[in-house]
Amino acid sequence: MSTDPIDRADIAAELEHARIEFHRLLGVAGPHDWGRPTLGTRWTNEQLLFHMVFGYMIVQRLLILVKVFNRLPDEASRSFARLLNAATKPFDVINYYGSSAAALVYNRRRTGAKMDRVIAALQRKLAQESDEASQRGMHFPTRWDPFFQDYMTLADVYRYPGQHFDFHARQLTLTATD
Repeated sequence: MSTDPIDRADIAAELEHARIEFHRLLGVAGPHDWGRPTLGTRWTNEQLLFHMVFGYMIVQRLLILVKVFNRLPDEASRSFARLLNAATKPFDVINYYGSSAAALVYNRRRTGAKMDRVIAALQRKLAQESDEASQRGMHFPTRWDPFFQDYMTLADVYRYPGQHFDFHARQLTLTATD
């Protein structure tokens, strides 16, 4: 959990780095790479690339949740996190099939533009966050994602998708990733 004021410049640089790296990955993918299986997931490269963008998309909603739950007693977000942890198996199924289906729409031709729009939106939102707001937080379902901590501030949430992105980037099986 962060306790220092939000480092907007550092987080903005992380977001921009991911955006650039994502376009690099799209650019090095050969025609036979899109349907290839990935390492350690059931997704293809194309599906996993969408899922990496989805990590940033979900942050847009998590920021709202943090702001809402932070205004409630701590037990409200703790109970919500316990409830979500109890629903991990259905979440995993929805997460897999949802990303698989969404990759049909946000495919290799559309996913780069989607990443650009989401990063731009997060950059705008980040620039508006106060240091005080960045320290607001809530409890998270730690069984849903290895990068969710029990309690996360807005600053932590802004940093989360970069961890998610880097983790999944290592699972891609693109022929020319270096």
